[in-house]
Amino acid sequence: MIEPPPVPFVVGAALVDDLDTPSWLLAARRTEPPCLAGGWELPGGKVEPGEDPVDALHRELVEELGVTVELGAELSPPDGSQGWPIPPAHRLRVWLARVVTGEPRPLEDHDVVRWLGPGRWLDVGWLPADVPVVRTLIDRIRVTEGPPPRSR
Repeated sequence: MIEPPPVPFVVGAALVDDLDTPSWLLAARRTEPPCLAGGWELPGGKVEPGEDPVDALHRELVEELGVTVELGAELSPPDGSQGWPIPPAHRLRVWLARVVTGEPRPLEDHDVVRWLGPGRWLDVGWLPADVPVVRTLIDRIRVTEGPPPRSR
């Protein structure tokens, strides 16, 4: 029997101001590819063949936003599977993350980044693949009131 090829992963970061008591979530507006332009997403990108997903996430955040981060827990889908579906054939793995160095700014594939405050996490037009992730974040994390991140 021929085994199907492995499912390609995409990694993303739910960049928050604090890993334990988040108040603010960073959204990035896509410019590329054209079919995704104007949509908002959690920053990240494709895992290269042979690359560790965590290493890929760190690489992507430096390339896209110019930041290094501390990772928190991985956010799994409600069904417990590894990764969120991105039709037609990818899976998205998402980790909570906090900026350690740098100020998030759009360097590659984005034109705007925005910190979304408490109660405002759904105020942008998230790409369809990111909507269930953000909704799950809202459901699972007790968002607290707090000042905007220093990079706001």
